[in-house]
Parts: sequence; structure tokens; C-alpha cells
Amino acid sequence: MDPNLRFWRTEGQSFFQRFLRWVDVLDPLLLLKSSDEIRRTRLLLQNSGKTLSEPIQNDQTKQAFLLSLSSVHPDTDKIIPVLFRPPAFMPISLPLVITSSLQHRAKQTFFSQLVFHMYTAGFALVNGNGTAKAEEYSLQQKQIFCGLGAITYAACIGALPLVFMNRYTLKSSLTQLVVKKLLPAPLFGLMSAFTVVVVRSPEFENGIEVMDSNGKVVGVSQKAGEKAVKETALSRAVLFGTTFFLPAVLMYFVERAKFAKTPHALASVRMFVVTSVLAGMLPVSLSMFPQCGVIKRADLEPEILSSTEETELFYNRGI
Repeated sequence: MDPNLRFWRTEGQSFFQRFLRWVDVLDPLLLLKSSDEIRRTRLLLQNSGKTLSEPIQNDQTKQAFLLSLSSVHPDTDKIIPVLFRPPAFMPISLPLVITSSLQHRAKQTFFSQLVFHMYTAGFALVNGNGTAKAEEYSLQQKQIFCGLGAITYAACIGALPLVFMNRYTLKSSLTQLVVKKLLPAPLFGLMSAFTVVVVRSPEFENGIEVMDSNGKVVGVSQKAGEKAVKETALSRAVLFGTTFFLPAVLMYFVERAKFAKTPHALASVRMFVVTSVLAGMLPVSLSMFPQCGVIKRADLEPEILSSTEETELFYNRGI
């Protein structure tokens, strides 16, 4: 079993454990580490022979695992491109979230959301389960076109309420409230989950590897792939749905209380609120489900049931 998955099996049993670990893994300073340093760290962890049966006490070992978790894909053992590493998600997605949530003009909203969904879909694809079989079809034209179609569709759905409002000159206060305040949160949540499902569809169509407690691969399961994609899609929906909902609610009370008296001050407060909510919700969403996923033996395909007697099997859920 890969050192990253061994780490999550030991250190990620509870939500609180996973939350604390993700707070450390999401440190942007980890992006400054060189590829040579990452390779040396991985070699050290792979040759250490540690079973991680107990929580890590050594600070040096902990830092080595954090660098590995933030930079290396556990299935392919390859270094993740800098822009798609977990510590880069917050710095890159924050300005995209802010511009996507402005909701001023339909055309601007469409293009800002197109870039937003393009990045989040790319992040989901790069950090998904990397089962060896997936390499055979991950770059096929069908997958590329499906991903681009999902991104374009999500951007169109995000801009559609504004198109209708402008098209039929619906300018009442109730319409403004619904279109600009209430709809963005559920639409962003649903479309974020939708793009994850589409770009990672090969995982439940072709299956992902499942392992026993010793890390031995016992088969490729479509049901495990379906579970991994569903959990990741749900976590992404919660992340962006909350990130668009909470700031809208908080800003409503800020405007009513007149804490910010000028448009510039109001914009500054809004940016601070969005940043705070996204920074808090990111480790929460990543901690909702175990990174080293667990699936019951009885829930797997018959051909896998015959190859092992263990009651629980493990897989990489992806991010």
C-alpha cells in the first residue's frame, strides 16, 4: 500500500483527525518544495518500512508525510503538477469564486464560471483515482469531449438565470433576490458535483483497484469506483454550495446593519467573508469522507468476493 494511503488509514480514522491533517497538508508553503526534495522524501518513506500502526510522533517523519500527501499521487507515484496540488487549490480557486459570484452580467458570469469549472474539473481529474487501467483510456477523445461538455454546460446553467432576467426585464426586488442571492449557491453546488461525476466517470464505468489490509490488490471494482466518485462529488457540492450561500447570508446582515458605509468598504468586507468561508470549508469538505476509502466485502462484485476472505477492503477515494 502506498505511504500516503497508509498514512490516511492510521491518521484519518475520524473526521477531526482528517480535518487537522488537511489543515497541515493545505499549507501553500509546501508548493515551494523542489521536485528533487519530493522524490527524496518519497524514497525515504517507501524504504522506511513503517507500518504506521501508531500515530506519528517524530516531527521529521510527519513533515515528510505532509510533503508526500501534498505533492504525490498515491496510485501513480508521480508528482502532481503544481497548479493541481491540494495546497494550490485555495489560492487559485479563491479569485475564481469571487469573480464567479459577482452576478452582474450574463456574459461575464458565463466566462468567469467557465474558467472556474475548468480548473475544478481539472483538479478532480488529476487527483482522482489513478488505477493502472485508467491510463489506457484517460486521454481518449471521448473523455476530453465529455469533460469540456460538462464544463460548458455548468457555465451555461450558472449564467441562465441572469439571461432570463435580462431577456424579460425582470427587475423587481424579489427577482433580484432570487437570481442574485438564492440561486447561485445550489447551482454552484450541483454543477460542481456534476463536473466531478463526468470527468471521473471512467472510475465507475471501468472500476478502481481495491486492496486488502496488507495493501495487496485483490481486484478492480466498479462499485468501489462509484462510491469514491459519489463521495467526492458530494464533498465538492458541500464546499461550493456553502461557500456561495454563507457569504450571501452574512452580507445581507452586513448591509442591513450598515457596517460598511461605502461601496469600496462593502466590497472589502465581502472579499474577507468569502475568503474566510472558503478557507474554513475546504478542509471540512476534504475531511467528510476517509481518503483511504473502506468498502464492505459484501458490497463488492462476486469475482472479488471469491478472491479474499477479508470483511473490509480499501481504495483510494481521490480528491
